[in-house]
Amino acid sequence: MPPLVPPKPPAPRKTTRTAKSAIPGKRPAAKRKVTKKKKPLAMEWKIAIAGLLLVLLSPFYYGYVIKGFTSTWRWIKDWGQDPNYRTYSSFDIRIPKKYSIHGIDVSYYQGKIDWKKVRAMKEDEVQVKFAFIKATEGILSVDPYFQRNWREAAKAGIICGAYHFFRPQKSGEWQAKFFLQTVKFEEGDLPPVVDIEQLNGVAPANMRKELQEFISYVEKRTKVKPMIYSGLTFYKDYLKGHFDEYPLWIAHYHQAKLKVSSDTNWSFWQHSDKARITGINHVVDFNAFNGDSTAFERLRIPRILSY
Repeated sequence: MPPLVPPKPPAPRKTTRTAKSAIPGKRPAAKRKVTKKKKPLAMEWKIAIAGLLLVLLSPFYYGYVIKGFTSTWRWIKDWGQDPNYRTYSSFDIRIPKKYSIHGIDVSYYQGKIDWKKVRAMKEDEVQVKFAFIKATEGILSVDPYFQRNWREAAKAGIICGAYHFFRPQKSGEWQAKFFLQTVKFEEGDLPPVVDIEQLNGVAPANMRKELQEFISYVEKRTKVKPMIYSGLTFYKDYLKGHFDEYPLWIAHYHQAKLKVSSDTNWSFWQHSDKARITGINHVVDFNAFNGDSTAFERLRIPRILSY
């Protein structure tokens, strides 16, 4: 027999080796993604973006575009309401739109007032231009905040007037003397005011007699025609037809229109007792003047002699 030829060993198996695949315990490396380079923005786009930024950051945008949006929103919000009696959110009340000169009246009830903040407050064209300040009551009571309010309100640039709360059971002349001893009116102030709201058990005829004494004494001493303040009902019941030559300041709340006859000689309307004013920590009365700026200037005291 021919000698046996040993069989050839099997050829080694060919393997495809990938990077790091032969290293046990390691994952194969991920293939790198080829990223395409971004094309630079076209010049037209750069110009458009720059123009948009200029508009957004310009006074034109905020002065006209934003204002127009705000006005449109206000129009939508007030839909269905009386267009002449608009809600002002800053003051938290509705204010008749017919009037351009607005103000407040205050007493110790409002506490310590920051008059600079009061003067600075504004929504649209409404801001506090004048203030009537309580000075006295009866023949003995001086409002504890009067002197401070009288001084600080004027320093803040607010036009001031002072009022006396009238007590019909007391002498009208004595009350007038007490009032003028407390308040020193000056050029540019609003006229003196007497606040009459109650009979206090006095017959209407006697009330009017004492009120006339008060008015006559103040007018004689100051050479200024005083103003009478009263509620609408009290005025109609007890004052109408008796003091028609004197200007009136009438309280009639939460109405779009003051309901008096066209021949009523009224100068101020206290239309709300619930206004919120920056610088005052309590609700306050809000008033409108019946006239334009020229009429308002005519009402102010032109010149006053020593009394």
